[in-house]
Amino acid sequence: MILPRLKQLNLYVRSLIYGALIALIVFTLTSSLVIASTFMLLSTAISLVVSKHTNSKRFEAMNSAWPEVIDHLITGLHSGLSINESLAGLASRGPEILRPLFTDFTTTMSKTGDFNLALMKLKSDCGQPGSDQIFESIYISKALGGSELLTILRTVGTFLRQDLALRREIEVKHGWIKNSAHLSAAAPWVLLLLLSTQPATSRAFSTSSGVLVLSFGVAMTTIAYIWMAKLGKLPEVPRVFGER
Repeated sequence: MILPRLKQLNLYVRSLIYGALIALIVFTLTSSLVIASTFMLLSTAISLVVSKHTNSKRFEAMNSAWPEVIDHLITGLHSGLSINESLAGLASRGPEILRPLFTDFTTTMSKTGDFNLALMKLKSDCGQPGSDQIFESIYISKALGGSELLTILRTVGTFLRQDLALRREIEVKHGWIKNSAHLSAAAPWVLLLLLSTQPATSRAFSTSSGVLVLSFGVAMTTIAYIWMAKLGKLPEVPRVFGER
């Protein structure tokens, strides 16, 4: 609990520092504390959005790696390895982004010797719908002594690839709409920054009426961005298999 909170605090601090630097640059160009404060607010918000987008990209990269994990498991089982050995082998041969998770699985196995405990911990650490399906299939097959694990893994792999292909196609089609919305939101503020290099414009926006206009602009930009993000967001796949 403490580590995620520290990471979140660090994110906010870095965003504030970035906003302060932008505000300093804008103040140097415009000599207006009001305009500099406005750009500090906007740049801090942009920094937070970009950081969250980076985390989202990492989540998507992990989600895209599960079909490759299934391929490695099937290859290991075909070569005569046990499921324990196949999972442990992913710590060195699996997708780069997932290797630390399988290294933790190997460590837990060596410490406890309990495969089910290590598998459920791995499932909890991954926390994705695709990983849930893989690990639940392994858990059930291990518990019931079934011989259909290879068939189940192939079926799960097919479903995951079809889902990923469909989501990527939708994201590509929505991408140009999102980019257009980003440009539309940024254009007025770029124009404001250019115009504010003129002393008359800077003085105009430093009045009470100017502050009101800037406040209204920030509010409308925020509302428009949130609305655009909500419309363009794909629904998340629910985790059918939750925590045990």
